[in-house]
Amino acid sequence: MPDMGFVLLAVIQAFVLLLAAPVFTGISRVMRAKMHSRRGPGIFQDYRDLIKLMKRQDVAPAASGLMFRIMPYELLGSVLLIAMVVPAVSLASPLGVAGDLIAIAYVLAFSRFIFASSALETESPYAGIGAGRESSLGVLVEPIMILSLLVAALANGSTNIGAIGTAIAENRIQTPVAMLLAFVAFGFAVYIEMGKLPFDLAEAEQELQEGPLTEYSGQALAVLKWGLATKKMVMAALFVSVFIPYGNAADLSIGSIARGTLLFFIKVLAIYILAALVENSMARGRFLLTSRVTWVGFGMALLSLVFYLAGL
Repeated sequence: MPDMGFVLLAVIQAFVLLLAAPVFTGISRVMRAKMHSRRGPGIFQDYRDLIKLMKRQDVAPAASGLMFRIMPYELLGSVLLIAMVVPAVSLASPLGVAGDLIAIAYVLAFSRFIFASSALETESPYAGIGAGRESSLGVLVEPIMILSLLVAALANGSTNIGAIGTAIAENRIQTPVAMLLAFVAFGFAVYIEMGKLPFDLAEAEQELQEGPLTEYSGQALAVLKWGLATKKMVMAALFVSVFIPYGNAADLSIGSIARGTLLFFIKVLAIYILAALVENSMARGRFLLTSRVTWVGFGMALLSLVFYLAGL
């Protein structure tokens, strides 16, 4: 049973990631605007948007049912669940054995299924096309994510995130080349999950990729947008906790937690800045060509497995 101190850490960690997510999406928007030579919104614009939406009434299509209504809350709940088990500031997962890579992969897949199904339930052709694109992207990115995490688990002899992070932090890796390729492949998957070009265009409600969001309004849309922003933050947290756990707290002392928290936000900020630089240095491409790009990530993940089997 997890220690109550770690349980409290898990709850606080999820709450902090929830509150901090709009700031980091705001940083991405500011960087995009500056690189496009325009003024753009401020860093805290997402908070103002969420407050404005919270004050508005929900309007749902006549054909919508239970799946449509619960999806924003299911998405946010799934993201917060992962946020509680990811060892963002500590080496060990706050909820112990619950921090399992296989369980996290299933939670992410289930959340994507609900996200796409809710759009189909509205009987809107526009939302349906967006749901199809979202499902297609999931088919392309999830094998990259799962295979790279599998290599990390095999290399460390455990599927627990905390155990993997601890082994890497203590330099107990026997197959460094395989782990390096898995690191690159998973970073590629995280970039896609963060909704960056050429795979997606954030804030593009008029685009097909944002089709599942078009039928939402008011508080439900606010919860949905907040959940999507938090998901980006959690994916970055998962990346750094598994592959860059250096500086994480080994115990629950105030000094260790404070240092781990500071280093965590520095690492996540670096990921957001790097993703923004890459995104704004390329043009959009046709969605049908996305599979040709994702094969690069899957090839690196597969190559990491080959190097692991070769003992490199």
